[in-house]
Amino acid sequence: MKQLVVISGKGGTGKTTVAASFVALAKKVVAADCDVDAANLHLLLDPQVREQEDFVGHREPTFNPEKCTGCGACVENCAFDALSLEDGFPRFDPFACEGCGFCARVCPTGAVDLHPVVTGRFFLSETRYGPLVHARLGVGQENSGKLVTQVRSRAAEVAESQGAEWLIVDGAPGIGCPVIASLAGADAVLVVTEPTVAGRSDAERVLRLASHFEIPALLCVNKWDLNPEETAALERAASAMDLRPRPLCLVGRIPYDSAVPGSLCDGSPLVETTDGPAAQAIRDLWAKVAEALEAQDHRRGQ
Repeated sequence: MKQLVVISGKGGTGKTTVAASFVALAKKVVAADCDVDAANLHLLLDPQVREQEDFVGHREPTFNPEKCTGCGACVENCAFDALSLEDGFPRFDPFACEGCGFCARVCPTGAVDLHPVVTGRFFLSETRYGPLVHARLGVGQENSGKLVTQVRSRAAEVAESQGAEWLIVDGAPGIGCPVIASLAGADAVLVVTEPTVAGRSDAERVLRLASHFEIPALLCVNKWDLNPEETAALERAASAMDLRPRPLCLVGRIPYDSAVPGSLCDGSPLVETTDGPAAQAIRDLWAKVAEALEAQDHRRGQ
């Protein structure tokens, strides 16, 4: 089974559009949406939820007034300033709390209890292409990296049990904890970027991240024809980077296509709604990505 993670240095580059089309083009595929802070792959795959469960992201403290002496040890030791003393009793700010539980550890009278907090939902769904593992983080909630790990692990289990040939992951944008969690076990990453100065900087950052974890990187420039000069500059900059474990592979360019917004409104992968230039470029891109991973498997087998 080959595991491909589609990522980007920022949101809005077309990452999910590419990932959804790859799911539609692949055979024997399992999909995972690891962009749990703003999940939207399901909008293009029309999934039917089969299983769902709560996600417990962290713990919050409660204070027993019968045991609390108002000593203030919990307040003094809270590294996040989530506690304060009011009239000799601890008051808790849920937006500042990180759920570390240190307040319970330092309380001399055992007045602090920690209780789990549901911060999101986790789903296993079925699409016409195959299973989709996805999640939804609650508004303003944290620990998205932990939820991504859960999505990633479950998707790998489903793919293994069904004998899937591909696990395609729609990763989160940026270089933070959710992205790092989505890269676990990846055979390769496809970085989708755009032809702007900011896009070049973002692409370089995420390519360095993949290189740090020794994951082969492939690069695609979306809407490249809106700025051919910057596209060429971006590709030169990426090619000049000292990346490991092997040199960067420039696999494709996707042109601007006015049909793309219409396919998004239809709620279907681009390659199923149009034969326009962007859809054809994505088909060519998928063929190159599949070929690159096949070649990688061949080198490993030698």
